[in-house]
Amino acid sequence: MPRETGTKLIASNKKARHDYAILRTYEAGIVLAGTEVKSLRLGRVSLVDTFAQEHEGEIMLYGLHIAEYGFGSWTNHAPRRTRKLLLHKTEIIKILNQLGNGTGLTLVPLSLYFKDGWAKIELGVARGLKSYDKRQVMAERDAQKEIAREMGRRLKGRR
Repeated sequence: MPRETGTKLIASNKKARHDYAILRTYEAGIVLAGTEVKSLRLGRVSLVDTFAQEHEGEIMLYGLHIAEYGFGSWTNHAPRRTRKLLLHKTEIIKILNQLGNGTGLTLVPLSLYFKDGWAKIELGVARGLKSYDKRQVMAERDAQKEIAREMGRRLKGRR
């Protein structure tokens, strides 16, 4: 059987992009059990309330819910267990330096996907947005939509 190629999105964390300003992104592998991979392939995963933290010099993923595999037996996994992320040591050091300065930054998972058959997670170093920042972003987005709409009208010769 040929090896799987390309990228297949499993889940994305839309709320994270709304609640945080993403400063930098990293791609990490995840240490998974066999039934977890099968459940991921069925798309039975939730990134709600998921976060990453340093634990003993490694980055760990907490709160990721991967539903139990329906055809699994006693070998099934715990749905919300802590999972180790696979990053290069230099990347871990960069992330910890960014998070450790007391700058109010956090490590947020943005999306979960298969890349060439391997489960990967996109992590973002992020700063939390205040409610007025969110309103400002929404206002800018609405203004850009209105500008694009007006430009489309002008190009078509209307008005």
